[in-house]
Amino acid sequence: MNQTMKELLEEERPYEKCGRFGAKSLTDIELLAVLLRSGTKGGNVLETAKKILYPSGKEGGLTRLPSYSQDALMKIPGIGKVKAIQILCLCEMARRIAKEKAKEPLSFDRPETIASYYMEDMRHLKQEELKLLMLNTKSKLLGETRISKGTVNMSVISPRELFIEALQKDAVSIILLHNHPSGDPEPSREDILVTKKIAKAGELIGITLMDHIIIGDQSYVSLAEKGWV
Repeated sequence: MNQTMKELLEEERPYEKCGRFGAKSLTDIELLAVLLRSGTKGGNVLETAKKILYPSGKEGGLTRLPSYSQDALMKIPGIGKVKAIQILCLCEMARRIAKEKAKEPLSFDRPETIASYYMEDMRHLKQEELKLLMLNTKSKLLGETRISKGTVNMSVISPRELFIEALQKDAVSIILLHNHPSGDPEPSREDILVTKKIAKAGELIGITLMDHIIIGDQSYVSLAEKGWV
């Protein structure tokens, strides 16, 4: 029989445990339970948190949270609109904190810092996106734009479209950035061939392709580091 939160011993309640031993003492399920505050009739909040983090029973964890939409969260017993929005806001706060931490060492001539800065924006995306970063003579960011969303078929990406954007910003160099939803950042043969094509087109009009970075799940591949740019 499921225990309600009132039936749990005080030292077993995540809120009380946090107060006594600190947030670091809580498990992932307990952390989420503290934020949710209440469970369902006949079930405690720990069970609700577990259903969110481990929907299949085994695989999951905190990294599961960013993949939820509001509608998907609201299908879970005990999660209404208010709690769903709270969870989405929690994920957005975590993303912004991670991005802010990555901002300080960001340097557009160091691929690892670029990948770190855009990692939380792109690694959870369920579809591929291609971003164009446009830089000035001092390698400072003039602007960024999304060129493609969905299945990024590199063979149909038009260098003309990329360079029109870059010329409008008076960019002297560009960086391409796209994600692989599979989590594996290894470039395809097509990724490499089209990257070389764009680099050659840039040489003709005086805009340098500095890099093409592919984002995976906490991993990346820089085509410049691999010698393909």
